[in-house]
Amino acid sequence: MFQVKGRLVDLDARTTYGAIITVNDAGFIEAIEKDPTRDHRGWFILPGFVDAHVHIESSMLLPVEFAKLAVIHGTVATVSDPHEIANVMGLEGVEYMLDNATHTPLNINFGAPSCVPATSFETAGAELGVKEVVSLLEREDIKYLSEVMNYPAVLNGDLEMLAKISAAIERGKAVDGHAPGLRGAEAAAYARAGITTEHECTSEAEARDKLAADMMILIREGSAAKNYAALHGLIDEFPDRLMFCTDDSHPDDLMAGHINLLVNRAIKDGHNLYDVLNIACRNPVQHYKLDIGQLKVGDRADFIQVDDLRFMAVMTTYIKGQLVAEAGHHNLPDFRPEPINRFNCSPKVPADFAVAPGPEGAKLRVIEVFDGELVTGKQLLSPTLDADGRPVATPERDLLKIAVINRYEDAPPAVGFVTGMKLERGAIASSVAHDSHNIVVVGVSDEDICRVANAVIAERGGIAAGRDEYLEVLPLPVAGIMSNDSGPRVAARYGELNGFARRKLRCGLAAPFMTLSFLALLVIPELKLSDRGVFEAGSFSLVELWE
Repeated sequence: MFQVKGRLVDLDARTTYGAIITVNDAGFIEAIEKDPTRDHRGWFILPGFVDAHVHIESSMLLPVEFAKLAVIHGTVATVSDPHEIANVMGLEGVEYMLDNATHTPLNINFGAPSCVPATSFETAGAELGVKEVVSLLEREDIKYLSEVMNYPAVLNGDLEMLAKISAAIERGKAVDGHAPGLRGAEAAAYARAGITTEHECTSEAEARDKLAADMMILIREGSAAKNYAALHGLIDEFPDRLMFCTDDSHPDDLMAGHINLLVNRAIKDGHNLYDVLNIACRNPVQHYKLDIGQLKVGDRADFIQVDDLRFMAVMTTYIKGQLVAEAGHHNLPDFRPEPINRFNCSPKVPADFAVAPGPEGAKLRVIEVFDGELVTGKQLLSPTLDADGRPVATPERDLLKIAVINRYEDAPPAVGFVTGMKLERGAIASSVAHDSHNIVVVGVSDEDICRVANAVIAERGGIAAGRDEYLEVLPLPVAGIMSNDSGPRVAARYGELNGFARRKLRCGLAAPFMTLSFLALLVIPELKLSDRGVFEAGSFSLVELWE
């Protein structure tokens, strides 16, 4: 039994007062005693932060290593969708994440992936049907049905998709949404199917439509998608209907901060302290029915201490009475499991990435990248042709080649074109390519594209950047999407690769590899590339490269 003394931030009473918290040996709050002598001195005690939607795999870290970075920033729990590893390894991958999470005190609440694969227009390493999803939902350690990305299936009454949703509802578990750009009557119809959250809103108008449909809205600020600026105006009006999330956070960003950064930013922008903390600490716990303490007698002792309510510098983090982080350092154990993987892809040659001549006068359907966004646009551009009439990359026009290579079986690469990558030299490649995690590569020549793609193939997963004789690689041996190394080392190496891409290859994007990893994500509008070809979200179908 021990005591923590300071100024308690009471979210129910919406006040702050001096208090002494007694924590028993089982890790629960035994008593909270008011102490007026501390009303104006000492650190502030408040519930810990919850990331309401995150794919831990996107940090390229195992759960035990993700936890070491998250707890430093005051995170006591996550709502985590393991569909990234499920797309590679199926149920075996989900089990791997569940087991790994038992080796850390961070409360990682996994969901049952609802869309594996996300669409029928790509090759994944596994498929989770109704039987597999129900088997997961039966488990106590599976808390909800993960994001329903195939929203056309919901709107069209697909029986398999609706069966998965019904299975979650019947077991009293929430159903997460994913319907970027869906508005009005369609958004309402999607919500009526039983879907309760949305983390893909990029405008206040879209969010209001989904709030009107009785959905909870997640304000997302991750490594690639940053929607706080567009949505934070909703905080004062809907403090009980919002949550904060990162969705996808690469390791260098996680080293710098987590949900605490969103809290700090919202408070600096003048939003009410108690509203912001409700969004960050309480709403996810209530919505997902999580076993996370809320600073009440009888609760688990899950709380943090900060030195100032304006800047939210986290001094200590407690999870179930255990001091897991203090003064920027974690107190968590190491655990290094053997990697699992599924990779069956042989090296390529430059000729594999050549594109046949198109019809005379035809234009290319080109993916348009927007820095800091997951959504892409579509442009119709005239190609630059080589002596044989084949379209080629033209870096001076910011028109580059993109290829997606099936990692699960040998097949010809799918090749397209992209603008907005701002890459002047060489190529970058990654086997972190949502959601099926085939190899995605962008470059200025077929030779450079082939070289970096083969570097990823040689490691059976990783990210790579190179030009001419220069080549940098970060191996990702766990399912081709995660490292089994420590968070700081992975973050440092990832930072080096990002720096290499920006300096040596003159890439103008803020997060080159994070942006690259979403160019094969078909369920985000508008134009993407799968291992089977160019995909248009508007028609939800594969389309020809030439138009």
